Amino acid sequence: MKDYASPDLRSFAVVGHASSGKTMLCEAMEVAAGRIGRMGSIAAGTTVSDYHASEKQHQISVHASLLNLEWQGKKFNLVDSPGYADFISEGLGALRVGDFALVVIHAIHGLGVGTDAVWEQATHHGLPKMIVVNALDKPNCNFDEILADARAHFGKNVFPMTIPLDAGPGFSRLLDVLRDEVITYRPGGNGSYTESTAEGPLADRVHELHKQLIEYVAESDDALMEKFFAEGVLAEEELRAGLHKAIQNQVFIPLFAASAETDVGVARLMDFIAKYGSSPLDRAEVPAIDASGAATTVPLAHAEPVAYVFKTMNEPGVGELSLFRVYSGTVTSGAELFNPARNVAERLGQIYVLNGHDRTPVPALHAGDIGAVVKLRSTHTGDTLCSAKFVVTLPKEEFPRPNIHAALKPRAKGDEDKLAVGLQTMHVEDPTFIYRVDDELHQTIISGQGEIHLQVIIERLARRYGVQVDLEDPKVPYRETIRGRGESRYRHKKQTGGAGQFAEVWLRVEAGARDSGVVFKQSLVGNNVDRVFVPSVEKGVRTVCTEGIIAGCRVTDVKAEFYDGKMHPVDSKDIAFQVAGYFAFREAFSAAQPCMLEPIYTVTVTVPEDYLGAIMGDLSSRRGQILGIDNDGHFQVVKANVPQKEINRYSSTVRALTSGKGRHAEQFSHYAEMPRELEAKIIAEAKAKREAEHNGKASH
Repeated sequence: MKDYASPDLRSFAVVGHASSGKTMLCEAMEVAAGRIGRMGSIAAGTTVSDYHASEKQHQISVHASLLNLEWQGKKFNLVDSPGYADFISEGLGALRVGDFALVVIHAIHGLGVGTDAVWEQATHHGLPKMIVVNALDKPNCNFDEILADARAHFGKNVFPMTIPLDAGPGFSRLLDVLRDEVITYRPGGNGSYTESTAEGPLADRVHELHKQLIEYVAESDDALMEKFFAEGVLAEEELRAGLHKAIQNQVFIPLFAASAETDVGVARLMDFIAKYGSSPLDRAEVPAIDASGAATTVPLAHAEPVAYVFKTMNEPGVGELSLFRVYSGTVTSGAELFNPARNVAERLGQIYVLNGHDRTPVPALHAGDIGAVVKLRSTHTGDTLCSAKFVVTLPKEEFPRPNIHAALKPRAKGDEDKLAVGLQTMHVEDPTFIYRVDDELHQTIISGQGEIHLQVIIERLARRYGVQVDLEDPKVPYRETIRGRGESRYRHKKQTGGAGQFAEVWLRVEAGARDSGVVFKQSLVGNNVDRVFVPSVEKGVRTVCTEGIIAGCRVTDVKAEFYDGKMHPVDSKDIAFQVAGYFAFREAFSAAQPCMLEPIYTVTVTVPEDYLGAIMGDLSSRRGQILGIDNDGHFQVVKANVPQKEINRYSSTVRALTSGKGRHAEQFSHYAEMPRELEAKIIAEAKAKREAEHNGKASH
């Protein structure tokens, strides 16, 4: 592949809701450009971009795949992004480094929450958008309905550049608004076509649309607007010159009709991208932070290299592969760059341009281009690499919080070290995957964006690290507290022939404010107890608070006051007062109307209005307290407080209730008292577990 300068680069993210046909659209572009000889199949696992084992197994995109091709003297860097919300980080990374977003909508399924999510992110990054209505060869598709829906959702400036004339099985004819032509594709799916002038009613229709297009373009430029008002028309050269600016200003959003599987309409889309699509020049400066922490910018024309790593993945036979975009200067193989986040220098190995699994070595990449490098020592997703002469940090992408959690249970003992390495590696590759070892629950908890996300993680652990694990529900971190006051005067006395133990602790407890933890204080007067034993009593109190009293859960929101006691001049010692403090607190706590608390999460569910009733009913069945309902375009946003126990793997429920069109987020809110019947059940289960453990020890 030849060297391309910034003006000749077209880097874009191919995004949209799940199963909208993004991968097949990229495949059709590859065929049209002659990059591959024939189109692959998702079912057969032969597409260029979905080449990973997990993608072939599940027949969905899991990774953002970098592709490249040449069209009309321009280099296209396509990032084919997963549509499933489980792999949202991949799409966000792609949008982070693209110059525009190519949003794909399925002609049958229409807009989904995935479409809305990527649109919001593209807007957040200031990216122009183009829309492709795909799969117009399917039965019962309605282009006009999809167009109307897109306009209602994204604005009236969504404008059709091509219109299907025979949508449905056998789809082969398009009306090209910009060229005033009818395009007829030959059968066979090879993308070849003939052109003819629009005549009769079609000529009238395209003429009217052409006038509307001129108005949109005129709006993007004051000089063109003045001429349009004065003359009522723009010359063809002025129209075409103004198109690019109109797209950048989002004065209008071009929409194209296509069928990726039959390669109809794809070449016209590519023509438009080559001529009018965004290039790196349209984002000639990007924000950054300099070495002192002050805000600055990175100009595209700056001589020193600056690159951003937007994805890290482990490739079989290759090792860790870092995908990056160059924002200024030229990045060359063998160059030494600085990583400000890690404060280390990195020497680059061979640089590649990627086309799915295929890697082509190149000596250098210029500003605006995208490529990959292998085996960086300390650089991960979200890191900046720059010249030591121009130290800057580009802002990292912000990823959504996990919304599904599970506990890992290794099938074989001795796999703990391999498991730890595998989990850490996969977190580095995918920042939306999080894990932690919970000392309270005695479980390793993994968190992700959905059921499939966690399943893919488990499959990778087995495939790459040989670690077989099962998933189980995470335990709920209940809490114990009190409603009233209690008091105890506990004496610990032990005489076993040698030195004895003696301590007497007088302790009061009362309920504290919610989320106040355990507050310990002493109010001793006189000399009944030496103050040196106060820390011993507190240690005993905090030990029992960690162990729990009524159900083995941690104690919280309690005030404990050590106000008096007794000691022995010889037998009183640290361990004696620890034991006395431990049991004094147990007695006082048990006398103070103990109760249990459960964690409450704020759940936000975004769904099309048709599914609102189902979601509301489901939340209510989970003891949810509805906090409010907001309107967000075509979607309803429901907020509710729901006990953690009731929302395990709730993302799967939301998808099932909404036919995959809904999404949810959850965040810890507070602890609240449990209903009595549930409290009794938890206490009974804890008692049965203690008895079973005791009997097990006794039998040994």
